[in-house]
Amino acid sequence: MDRGAADVSDREVLDRGLLERALGYRFEDEKLLEAALRHSSWAHERGEESNERLEFLGDAVLGLVAARLLYESHPGWSEGDLTRARHRMVEGRVLAEVAREVGVGPHLSLGSTEQHGDGAAKASILEDAMEAIVGAMYLDGGIPPVEAWVRRVFGDLLEGAAPPVERDAKSEFQERVMARFGEFPIYEMVHDTQVETDDQRFTVAACDLFERWAFATERSKRAAEKEAARLALAHPGLKDE
Repeated sequence: MDRGAADVSDREVLDRGLLERALGYRFEDEKLLEAALRHSSWAHERGEESNERLEFLGDAVLGLVAARLLYESHPGWSEGDLTRARHRMVEGRVLAEVAREVGVGPHLSLGSTEQHGDGAAKASILEDAMEAIVGAMYLDGGIPPVEAWVRRVFGDLLEGAAPPVERDAKSEFQERVMARFGEFPIYEMVHDTQVETDDQRFTVAACDLFERWAFATERSKRAAEKEAARLALAHPGLKDE
């Protein structure tokens, strides 16, 4: 066996072990963690599956676990209080910061364009990878490791007596649409340039079942949704009475 290849393999195993210790979870199936770190730019260059499916799963699992723990921890909080606290636990900016703290960036598998474009430091890529890691945790060990991770990372929100007062645009948009029309808002994908490095890739409309309230264009779908919600709040039909 080529000694250089062995050194690389050993180093990768060591590095992944360090990442697992930072996450507080050791994977039984290491391939799940490997898949969670596989950005679409890398996957497209090699014709393999990216971490996007795990990202989808992790987003749903994280939302469910966060909602249940908040519900159990704060019986006196209103639905609005719980919604704002949950958003704090699942919003992209926070997840990207958590990913930075545990050192996810250096372990990402990135395509050549993202490697040269400092992709390992981009908030959108780190956010997606963190969600994918949560999805991988769930597949590897079920709900318990995800719950333990959420308790470690977000213990202040779970233990704090006072609900968060800061309101994000998406939560406020949801509350206003629900109050006026009795339904959840919809974020409609209007356009996707399909270019990974495009800062204006996604155009999204903030809607209810009958009307588009605002449009926004951003690098990531989440950023476009947030901006569309913020713009929709200024629409005369949705302003506070």
